[in-house]
Amino acid sequence: MKFLLILFVVALALAPLTHFLPSKRQRLVARMREYAAVHGLFVEFRDLPSRPAVSGREERSQQIIYYGKRLPPSRREPRQRVTWLRDDDGWRSLDKRVEPPPAADLLPASILAISVDEGSCGAYWKEAGEERDVEQIVTALEAWQQALQGTS
Repeated sequence: MKFLLILFVVALALAPLTHFLPSKRQRLVARMREYAAVHGLFVEFRDLPSRPAVSGREERSQQIIYYGKRLPPSRREPRQRVTWLRDDDGWRSLDKRVEPPPAADLLPASILAISVDEGSCGAYWKEAGEERDVEQIVTALEAWQQALQGTS
């Protein structure tokens, strides 16, 4: 009986510590980010690119996860900054009429937007997927990086 009482008291004392254990979702996100980092990507919060507001009101920016691949500086002209948003009809560029890169077809459906600038090319998403989605992102961004380095 004393043993059960001691066990109960110890369990009661340790119960609050279980709140500090990561959830299943948090462990999955950590694994996805680790996979991305090991394969040469960087992960950061960025504002989700959006179309300019028509009414003139300023829209609230939405912080979202960006998985990017660093690019070496271009040797000639700086790379033009282009962003594509995914909608029901496919990829649409925000500012300029530019076709999306072929690597965009390799990305999982959960990707919301992609962009390229002087420092990186990458994908915006909510990490609503699995590790195989990150594998697809890594493959697509590596192909995109290679294509950009071939043209710079």
